[in-house]
Amino acid sequence: MDLPDDCVNVIDDSQSDNSTTIMDLPDDCLVFIFKRLSDERDREVFGLTCTRWLDIQNRNRKSLQFDCSITYTRQLSRKPHKIDKHDLHRALSRFPYLRSLSLSGCTELPDSGLKLLQSFGSSLRALHLDCCFEITDNGLSFVASGCPLLIYISLYRCNITDVGLKNLAKSCLGLEDVNLMYCLGITDHGINGLVQNCAHLYGIRISNCRGIKGVGFHGCSQTLAYLEAESCKLEPEGIASMVSGGGLEYLNISNLSWSIRGDGLSAIGGGFAKMLRVLNMRLCRMIRDEGVALIAKGCPSLVEWNLALCHEIRVAGWESIALNCHNLERLHVNRCRNLCDRGLEALKNGCKKLTVLYMNGCPQISTLAIELFRLSRGDSIKEEEILTIGPKWQFWWHQRIYME
Repeated sequence: MDLPDDCVNVIDDSQSDNSTTIMDLPDDCLVFIFKRLSDERDREVFGLTCTRWLDIQNRNRKSLQFDCSITYTRQLSRKPHKIDKHDLHRALSRFPYLRSLSLSGCTELPDSGLKLLQSFGSSLRALHLDCCFEITDNGLSFVASGCPLLIYISLYRCNITDVGLKNLAKSCLGLEDVNLMYCLGITDHGINGLVQNCAHLYGIRISNCRGIKGVGFHGCSQTLAYLEAESCKLEPEGIASMVSGGGLEYLNISNLSWSIRGDGLSAIGGGFAKMLRVLNMRLCRMIRDEGVALIAKGCPSLVEWNLALCHEIRVAGWESIALNCHNLERLHVNRCRNLCDRGLEALKNGCKKLTVLYMNGCPQISTLAIELFRLSRGDSIKEEEILTIGPKWQFWWHQRIYME
């Protein structure tokens, strides 16, 4: 590894002057050393040496998470400290070049607390505001004006509306991953503002945002690859809009049994989801054979498909999966009431790459059919029921903020 020029000069000088000590090293050299301390304890001890070394430690800290965070690991007997804007000011003043800041769980933090980001947020790439119940559009406006380099923001259960989301999207054009789960004030107008302004969006989470029908995704970028939309009141036109970008690889639209009726989900197979690899349709109880057939034909890249509790899929639907899903490796059919021996036989004879079949609670499946499947496919039937599927993309941004 190459040392900074200042360090080389100090080393050269030390050969002729025995009085040179480590305290004579320039800041660039100390920063070089600090960044190569891989152990977190070593980094903390570094700052205990002297005031100068503490300052170097502070200026090179990249992430901060308060102990009130809902993701913070602590003893149950320890009462979390409530963070106010004065605590936040001290922390941001001490660590002025943070790239990741978590205020998740600061339930009483007011909008005015985020005003500090106008002075200290210019380096932030990731901001977590999960369960910050007092944060509204006003607080989000401070984020928009103070954090132009954001690529990730989590607003889980924040009291924001379309106005705040649009303002954020207009200022933070580099946003790539946005968590809006349980933001009940967000509608398709806010989503449209987000996808139209942020051309590099990679992942969006809108689960339980019941004001979103899906039409706001119309015209989304091909970069959009990850979309969580569980328990949303989606419409057929909205489903088509969600896949319209053509780059979607993961889609979760589970628990739509009370929303879309009939074959409204068939829009997924309309030709724009050819790159879709993981599809979660658990509890989409009204999907029928015709819709399943269109999806099976229109999504040739499918590797994992969750159809648990989809009771209206019958023999024709299972046969279409067996015939068209050539890349399918994992299929979830837990508690599908109309999966029968003929349907299981079709899956056995087709889906050549299928390695795991999650199946239990299917009353029309006989013991003989299960044994025949195992004779042909080995021990590929798993009786467990998996509620969460898909790639571990929720922390993909974590590496990005340190690579730049």
